[in-house]
Amino acid sequence: MVPPNPEYIQALIEQVNGSPFPLHLGMQLVSIDLDRAQVALTAGHQHLQPFGILHGGVVSALIDTATFWSAFLRLPEDSGLVNIDLKLNYLRQIEAGSLIADGRCIKAGRTISYAEASVKDAEGTLVAHGTSTLMALPGRGINVGKIKFSE
Repeated sequence: MVPPNPEYIQALIEQVNGSPFPLHLGMQLVSIDLDRAQVALTAGHQHLQPFGILHGGVVSALIDTATFWSAFLRLPEDSGLVNIDLKLNYLRQIEAGSLIADGRCIKAGRTISYAEASVKDAEGTLVAHGTSTLMALPGRGINVGKIKFSE
């Protein structure tokens, strides 16, 4: 497969990072490539549950987002994705700090894809891991004004 167009990647990252949910959580798509994506978040007070540790939904959102974008570039230009299954394990409690989720598409299909993501803290300690099954949605692509792959 031809490598993704860098202008498309930059425009996509800007559009994703400017959309409501990532802005609300303070989450950013850092990078995206074929079968890979990296998502970052700095955990702060607004992300904590009543016991003073990071809410599991924040970690879940990181895994969901990293797996989603790791599978995205394999889709036709007019298609989007939806998560149909998300499984994760919380491996360590988090109170604050930088988190990075590395997503990897394990199997990309025309209709169903399967991906995994690992979340690590600033010291590189694995704090969570998850897998996701994703379904392609024809006609629901993202238009960023650039072509996905340059020849």
